[in-house]
Amino acid sequence: MSTPVIIEAAINGVTTPERNPSVPRSPAEIAADAVRCLAAGAAIVHSHNADFALDGARAAELYLEAWRPVLRERPGAIFYPTAGAGTTIAERYAHEVLLAEAGVLRMGLVDPGSVNLGGADEHGLPLPTDYVYVNSYRDIHYQVELCTRYRLGPSISIFEPGFLRVALAFQRARRLPSGALVKLYFGGDEGYLGGTGVTFGLPPSAPSLEAYLALLEGCDLPWSVAVLGGDVIASGLARLALERGGGHLRVGLEDHAGRRRPTNEELVREAAALVRATGRRVATCEEAARILGLPQAS
Repeated sequence: MSTPVIIEAAINGVTTPERNPSVPRSPAEIAADAVRCLAAGAAIVHSHNADFALDGARAAELYLEAWRPVLRERPGAIFYPTAGAGTTIAERYAHEVLLAEAGVLRMGLVDPGSVNLGGADEHGLPLPTDYVYVNSYRDIHYQVELCTRYRLGPSISIFEPGFLRVALAFQRARRLPSGALVKLYFGGDEGYLGGTGVTFGLPPSAPSLEAYLALLEGCDLPWSVAVLGGDVIASGLARLALERGGGHLRVGLEDHAGRRRPTNEELVREAAALVRATGRRVATCEEAARILGLPQAS
């Protein structure tokens, strides 16, 4: 219980201003929001560009425009992007290579599986869309090898239990580079891509958390919890993770949904208050890097 808690702020993602007018979209808005989140207690900031259909060079340019002003003020801050556009894995991760070579990246993205993402209709049935978020085994090897090549700590997204089994296979084979953080994503009731009725993931409950922790038993990978399409704190999942010992937290407007319209800063402050209420301490950026084993900032 003495390990400081790493708070990640996922500040925009697929959330639109119509869903929450406080969501930052432009590089200047992302930079200002990141500064506020870091001051409130976040150690990691995850952001997306407003336009998903960009080539790698343009995507990297916009990430740099958003992140560099923050890193001049807070050089220990940990940023990482999302996957980009393209038909091949190399195209989808071209911006990550450019960001690593620019010296601003210490954490990379690893999504070890494929999943149907979407909302539900008024009957609670999955919307009849064709979209599947696809990461083949070959893609996953590429993601891990990219992190290894550039000494990036893998941010490992776990949408379904099978994702975690794949990640653990790489860990057992000693193929995961230093700095990995397993993100246990639970499905809320609002729908990650909008609408209502989540159609993926385990629900945010004690049995669901214990199922994931059973898979992680005997493994020293650090882990955090998030609720996509819901509220990780109001659901009680954040408290369960903190009281279970060792858990870290991800909050932010990428994930949050419901009647409330909070800011990212408010969500980070609520997470930090819960951390203190459970007798633990919020990790600084430098402490988070040490806990994860990330390389030093450039």
